[in-house]
Amino acid sequence: MSLEYRIPLGDQMPQTITRPALSVTELEDKAYELREKLLLLCGEYDGAVHIGGDLSSADIFTLLFQYGMHVDPQDLRNPERDRFVLSKGHAAVCMYIAMAIRGFFDYEEIVRTYGRLDSAYGMHPCKVQLPGVEVSTGSLGHGLPLATGMALHGRRNAMAHRVFTLMGDGETGEGSVWEAALAARSNDLGNLVAFIDRNRQLMTSFSEERVRLEPYPDKWRAFGWNVIEVDGHDMGALVEAFDALPDPDSDTPTVVICETVKGKGVDFMERNLAWHAGSLNDKDLQRALASLADGRKAA
Repeated sequence: MSLEYRIPLGDQMPQTITRPALSVTELEDKAYELREKLLLLCGEYDGAVHIGGDLSSADIFTLLFQYGMHVDPQDLRNPERDRFVLSKGHAAVCMYIAMAIRGFFDYEEIVRTYGRLDSAYGMHPCKVQLPGVEVSTGSLGHGLPLATGMALHGRRNAMAHRVFTLMGDGETGEGSVWEAALAARSNDLGNLVAFIDRNRQLMTSFSEERVRLEPYPDKWRAFGWNVIEVDGHDMGALVEAFDALPDPDSDTPTVVICETVKGKGVDFMERNLAWHAGSLNDKDLQRALASLADGRKAA
């Protein structure tokens, strides 16, 4: 089953983009699969994987790639596809696997080549290497400015797609984020949607200890944005939040603040600063997979 999204292209006939029509339960299964595959890759790779932030954002990636975005892995040049910008570029491996589950990439190739010098799957995404990746990212605070420019282009050319970006809460301490927030509202970019992985942790500390972001939603409201607050691990709530987004031709950009837990799903990683990045030996991998499975049974 699929949902159809018909978009007029000037004087051309409308193009149709289909996306999966998955239930909340099916989406939860996809999110579990994503976390499981993340852990397996972390066990295979010799170096450090940014596993904490990958796990905290897994439900958001699942929502976007398995439910929300109108994009066809077989038609990546469609001008009316939705765009996605990964601002927290260190969560690239989570994006790669989410896209592989959707049909963009081959998961086994990701595991086999991830992080190698000649690999397309680097620790940060590269659009030159990977069709389907819209923007090369990595430097924090760049995603929203890039997405704002893309949304402005779409608006000025009467295109009806949305532009999505995913940011970490820590990077929203960057001035470039708030300059872009002002620009987006000033240009009435209702086709722009920013998701924030609000896991409240930085690399070596908890975010509020370094940059006092609270009252966080009020800051976005003060900049004129539509604000949606949601439990970033409640798939039903995420779907409801997505379905409540204003139409792309509206005048107000939206930020979806997702309250999350860094390391979500693995008991010894959750809210543990040591697991911003790391690798898993065989014993810890089995322990992590067991914790993930136990959490699923308890849900």
